[in-house]
Formats: sequence, C-alpha cells, structure tokens
Amino acid sequence: MRKSKPKKRIILPDPKFNDVQVTRFVNNMMYDGKKSIAYDIFYDAVELAEKKAGENGLEIWKRALANVMPAVEVKSRRVGGANFQVPTEVRPDRKIALGMKWLISYARKRGEKTMKEKLAGEIVSAAKGEGAAVKKKEDTHKMAEANKAFSHFRF
Repeated sequence: MRKSKPKKRIILPDPKFNDVQVTRFVNNMMYDGKKSIAYDIFYDAVELAEKKAGENGLEIWKRALANVMPAVEVKSRRVGGANFQVPTEVRPDRKIALGMKWLISYARKRGEKTMKEKLAGEIVSAAKGEGAAVKKKEDTHKMAEANKAFSHFRF
C-alpha cells in the first residue's frame, strides 16, 4: 500500500425509518445534491409499493434489495497476453452498493410517468424475484458460472 486508506464517512440514518441503508439508497438516487426531493421520491415510492403489495413498504424494499444483490461477479484479469473474465466473490459493502445502483438505474429506465411510480414498480417486481434488476443479477451470476474455469487466476 502506498497511501493510507481513506476514512469511511459516517452516514446518518434517515428521518422517517431511522435506517442508514435508506440514506445510502437516497444518496445514490439523488441528482445535483437535491436530497430532500430524493427523500420525497423514495418515501412516496415505498408507500406506493406498500399499497400495491399490501404489506410493510420498508420490508418490501429490503426484500427487493436482497433479491438484487449479487454474490459473485467477473473481473477482467490479464494473464500472459490474454484477458480472462475471472469470477470473484463480491465484498458485502460492494454487494449492497451494486444492488442499489441496479435497482435505481433499472427503475429510471421503466415506462411509468413519474420516478415515484417507476421506483415503486421496480421495488415490487424485484421483491417478487422478477424485473430488470433481478435479471441483471442473474446474468452476472451466469457469466461467473460460465467463466468458472478461470477461477484459479483469482488475485
């Protein structure tokens, strides 16, 4: 190591659910530092998801996030002039970060009118184990499975 690792920033829990993970999700979703708008979108989306599914909104969101988080991913590794896609386990904090980013990005690509509806739809479908974000996780797992032969190149 050449330099000391940067200090982990302390994230404060969100005002409504008092959960640090919700704040991380909102921070990922936010544009141009507009945190209050991002919070409004998240809370309304969770409420909508609660109405759609008929159970606790935060529980639905947590289940959706758990369904989207990948266990393995492939990393490119150069060995003897050839690039190999080497499957590696995902660190716990990266697992959460990837799950959140996929959930948000695929919610943005949905066809509904407002971001609240898009996010609520993606949360409900991910909680059921379907939707684009879950498909992304399954594709990542399939790619890792296909390249299992190169796992001895792990770093």
